[in-house]
Amino acid sequence: MTFERACAVADVPTDEALGVTIGAYDVAVARHEDEFFAIQDLCSHAAVALSEGEVADCTVECWLHGSRFDLRTGKPTGLPATEPVATFPIEVRDDAIFIDTTTTLNGVTPS
Repeated sequence: MTFERACAVADVPTDEALGVTIGAYDVAVARHEDEFFAIQDLCSHAAVALSEGEVADCTVECWLHGSRFDLRTGKPTGLPATEPVATFPIEVRDDAIFIDTTTTLNGVTPS
C-alpha cells in the first residue's frame, strides 16, 4: 500500500467532508463522529462532487439529486444512484490523514 498525505485532521470538521486530490483521483475525506473515511468524490449517478454534500449517519448525500452513499462501503443507500463508488484505505497518523488510492476497499474501480 502507498499512503499519501491528504490533509490535516483539523481540516475535516465532524459530520463534514473535504475534497482532496490524491494521485489521479478526487477523494472526499469524510468525518463521522470520531471516524474518518475516504470515498471517491464523484457521485455515480450525476458525476458531481460528493464532498459538497451532507454527512450524516455514516453516509454522504449528493447535493444535486439526493442520492446517499455509505461511507464504509461506497454502496448507494438512496436513489436515484444505483452504482457504488470507490472507497479507499485511510490512516490517521498524528495530526494528518493519509489515503492509499492504489487499491480500493470495495473493489470498485474509481473513475
